[in-house]
Amino acid sequence: MNEMVSITPLPAPVQARMSDDSSKILRFAVECFDRGKVAIATLVDIRGGAARSLGSLVAVAVDGSYCGYVSGGCVEAAVAFDALLAIAEGRDRTMMFGQGSPFFDIALPCGGGITVAIHVLRDISAIRLVLERLERRQPVGLRYAPSNQSLVAVDPPVQSGWFEDEFLSVFLPRTRILISGRSLEARATAHCAKILGYDVIRIENGNPHYVARMIDAFTAVVVLHHDLEAEAPLLGLALSSPAFYIGALGSMKTHSRRVEMLTGSGFSRTDIDRIKAPIGLFGPARDSTSLALSVLADIAAMRQGIRES
Repeated sequence: MNEMVSITPLPAPVQARMSDDSSKILRFAVECFDRGKVAIATLVDIRGGAARSLGSLVAVAVDGSYCGYVSGGCVEAAVAFDALLAIAEGRDRTMMFGQGSPFFDIALPCGGGITVAIHVLRDISAIRLVLERLERRQPVGLRYAPSNQSLVAVDPPVQSGWFEDEFLSVFLPRTRILISGRSLEARATAHCAKILGYDVIRIENGNPHYVARMIDAFTAVVVLHHDLEAEAPLLGLALSSPAFYIGALGSMKTHSRRVEMLTGSGFSRTDIDRIKAPIGLFGPARDSTSLALSVLADIAAMRQGIRES
């Protein structure tokens, strides 16, 4: 007589948090790991167009809750279900969606295809180390080896991708925006930047030298004064820093005067050419909200260049 085998049904995938911020997704994984098993799904191949970049993540808990994106939202539930299967089986798996997939029931709106590698976490140490490095605003990488189903924190590669038979993901610190000025434009830009989730530091007056250590390669310095003398101290610090973006308010005529002042202070033309002036991606902006959108779009475009370089 055949024995009956009981099969425990898998929970339905439920999106617990909506975020494509890698640090938030990894924190979600750490939180869930303390309560049970967790899998990390990583976008490891793109065929044609795709909504996300290589290395994008989804973290899936054993209860079916998940956080993250590897597409525009069309396959995340399916990815979470496959992650639950991987957790139940206790082994990693790789899935294809869209173009090139053996399944006909999932098609990506962009017409392309993606491959997702699902890794069942055996320990959380690599994830914790990545979060610690990001908290210290240091770039970091994760190396996933399908052959032995391991995940290790490493020095970051130039960009996410396959290196022989291992997939390396790069994680960079969040964009920090340092905004100087007591103007309405400064207030509007800071407000919009906070809503979008950027790390924002405001300087309204006083000596800005205490913020010099806060300006790193992932910082944008936004100078929104209506006074060249008032902006000069911070602008000088910014030009001596590794900030990836430096922008200053004012017309072309105002910027010509700014160039004269900075040249007189000993800055080279190469230094001064780092300043985006007039500031923003589009212009002229005749109100504070439009200027804020223009500035933040410019910063996002510049940061995207860093990520893709």
